[in-house]
This record gives sequence, structure tokens and C-alpha cells, in this order.
Amino acid sequence: MISGLNAGSVVGAPADDAAHLLIVDDDRRIRALLSRFLTDQGYRVTTAGDAAEAMACLKSLAFDLIVLDVMMPGENGFDFASRLRRDASELAHVPILMLTARTEAQDRVRGFETGIDDYLGKPYEPRELSLRIASILRRAQPRMAPGPVTVVRFSDFSFDIERAELRCRDEIIRLTDRERDMLRLLAENAGETVPREALAGSGAAGNERTVDVQVNRLRRKIERDPANPLHLQTARGAGYRLLVDR
Repeated sequence: MISGLNAGSVVGAPADDAAHLLIVDDDRRIRALLSRFLTDQGYRVTTAGDAAEAMACLKSLAFDLIVLDVMMPGENGFDFASRLRRDASELAHVPILMLTARTEAQDRVRGFETGIDDYLGKPYEPRELSLRIASILRRAQPRMAPGPVTVVRFSDFSFDIERAELRCRDEIIRLTDRERDMLRLLAENAGETVPREALAGSGAAGNERTVDVQVNRLRRKIERDPANPLHLQTARGAGYRLLVDR
């Protein structure tokens, strides 16, 4: 039963090597829903109801990522994130995804100024949360000279970087040359923000003002709802990034 989940309890352990997430939120119902969803996604999950309980968990267990609310009794999420980033131990390097109803621009800026890795407002699309978590964990992994990634996948789509070929399941999706070049650049830097000027390219078509138009066309081919994209995300004032599956 959802109501039976207690703060600070470990909710499932899908695999010994699965990423371990710490959910920090004062709302028991939200903790329960997040725990069940993320456990179903294959993660190990521990929950905490406030910053003090979260710190106790961090001192006794190792975590790969913290999903952190802002509005909590006692120390708020902004101050807690800032305190972690100033910590002299390894806690300073644990990735943080801030998940909160505080969605004003000044709140997002304040969050990133504390050193968090990503910011997602409530209400949220569970699939987007899963993609953002996967993206943060992928970036946080040590890069031990892995072989080059040749295919990225997002939902029902796959993109072969070497062949510049987009598929939806087994069906090839036709791309224009500009769409192909842009998707290749985004896929090569999956999860990272690609500046608009880099996506603009060079030559007659290399005009930054055309990038938004090209991105909107590409979204119509890879997004269920192009007006609310899950994969081809806008990094406001910077460029675009492609969120892919684990």
C-alpha cells in the first residue's frame, strides 16, 4: 500500500548494481508515488521527508542521485543543496535534480546557482522525469575510454549516428540534410546542451535564425506532442539538447 511507505525506508532493490536514488520531499504521497515509479524503472530508492533526514541517509548510504523538493519544513531545498555543494566530502559531488512546484524563472536560476544538475517543475510528466534522471546519471558516470556510441534510442526511435539514419521501430523516417546534420550533432552530445550557433552550421543554410524552424520540423517527426517535447528540449537562451534512454 502506498500509505504504508515510510520516510527513510528503502523501497525495493531491483539489482545490486542499480543506481541508488534518494527522494527528498515532505509530502508522503509524492514520496510514495515517486518511489513506486522509479523502482519500476529499475532503480533502488530511499526516501526522506526533510533535509535533516536526508543528511542522515547520505551519511550512512551511498547515492547516485538526489531528487530534491524545495518547500520543506526546516531547511529548504535551496539551502540544503547549497550546503551539500560546500561539503568537504564526496557528498559535494552527488548529482541533484530539483523537483518542485517553484517554477518561476528566479527560482530556477537560484536552484542552478546552488549547483544543482537539473530543475523540473511540478506537475511533471513521469516519462520526462525518467529521461532527465537517466541523462544526469549518464553524465555523472566516469568516462573510462568507452567505445564510441553509434546508436542512441529515445522512446520508439533510434538514430544511427554513423549512418545518420532515424528509425521508428523498424520504419525509416525520412530526414532532410539539415535535419540529419542537426540530429547527428545532438545525438553525439546526448543530454548536453548544443549551442544554437553550432546547430546553425555553415554555408547558405547556416543562419541561427533558421535553427528554431528546423528544430520545430524535427520535433514533428520525433515527438508525440511537438508543443510539449520530451526528447528534443529547449535550453532557454543557450540552445537545444536531446534526452535519450539509458
